[in-house]
Amino acid sequence: MAAKKSYPLRINPEVLAAMQRWSDDELRSVNAQIEYVLRKALVDSGRVKLVEKVITIVEDNTAKEE
Repeated sequence: MAAKKSYPLRINPEVLAAMQRWSDDELRSVNAQIEYVLRKALVDSGRVKLVEKVITIVEDNTAKEE
């Protein structure tokens, strides 16, 4: 994975507060939420292509065969 770059962001306090509420709802940090929203906007606008979609498979290990 490529190293991440730091970028100072000037943001309206109301927008930041809304991003904080949204990130809390999604159980992400504000930074991760901003990156998620930017990445989705880039994909939706066709500026970048979605290269890989991560799929998580949850297995039920509660029932054991004997």
